[in-house]
Amino acid sequence: MELFFTMLVPLILAGVALYAALRRVDVYSALCHGAGSGLETLVRVLPALVGLMTAVSMLRASGALELLSAALSPVLEAVGLPAELLPLMLVRPVSGSAALGVGSELIQTYGPNSDLGRTAAVMLGSTETTFYTIAVYFGAAGISRTRYAVPAALCADLVGFLAAAWAVRMLF
Repeated sequence: MELFFTMLVPLILAGVALYAALRRVDVYSALCHGAGSGLETLVRVLPALVGLMTAVSMLRASGALELLSAALSPVLEAVGLPAELLPLMLVRPVSGSAALGVGSELIQTYGPNSDLGRTAAVMLGSTETTFYTIAVYFGAAGISRTRYAVPAALCADLVGFLAAAWAVRMLF
């Protein structure tokens, strides 16, 4: 069984190459064309990504994230979320790497088997980097007006955060 899983990806690639050969598709030129399209997409999306990463770094370095956390902690406690998780909740929709850093700090501080550590891990796994994803997909498609996509995605993130806290409370 282990051999099957080890060979799964090479078998899929060989199957695709065989299918392309039978259909007389020039795989190399298709690969080059796809890579060129990918680079064009990267050039269109890169400025938005650089802006997002810069904004997150500035928020963390300036201390504004901690001030916002202190201001919103009473609201969080009322809905059953520990205030220590607010930096993770604020950063996660913007930057996955920053959220991973915040989550790592929480897990190192409170321990991986603590309620906070578990909740942080579940939050990281059950929510999305909303603004990054919207910047990539909408930028690649050339869409400038997102309409209801951002509010709907942020509502989904909020539900993911609340569900993560609830699930950890109920299962552990």
